[in-house]
Amino acid sequence: MINHIKLVETILYVSSQEDSCQFYTKLFRREPDLHVPGMTEFRISENCKIGLMPNKGIAKILGDKTPHPDNGRGIPRCELYFYVENIQLEFDNAVASGARLISEISDRDWGDKVCYFSDPDGHIIAFAEK
Repeated sequence: MINHIKLVETILYVSSQEDSCQFYTKLFRREPDLHVPGMTEFRISENCKIGLMPNKGIAKILGDKTPHPDNGRGIPRCELYFYVENIQLEFDNAVASGARLISEISDRDWGDKVCYFSDPDGHIIAFAEK
């Protein structure tokens, strides 16, 4: 186990920081903890944050070392897998938030009950119960 890591922040590269901020504000049912030009952050648990960074911002950092993130829009580039207490509540909220339904709530081979959605940029969001 890696004991020296104190916080995990997953940063999603997004085409529109404002649109994604509005989407995740609805999805998480909370305002962001940080919202400044170039970065939005939601602290979703004691040691986990979800960040939103515009494609153009990260492209400046990455330079020509990788393809431009705009070229991957709509392609599932990551999955956020959230264990929740009430999967039906999260399912209904995701639908109301404008998430695109990928797969209904279903028992999966690995023992979890899971539903899948995508956000406006195509990132996959799963809500699961054990």
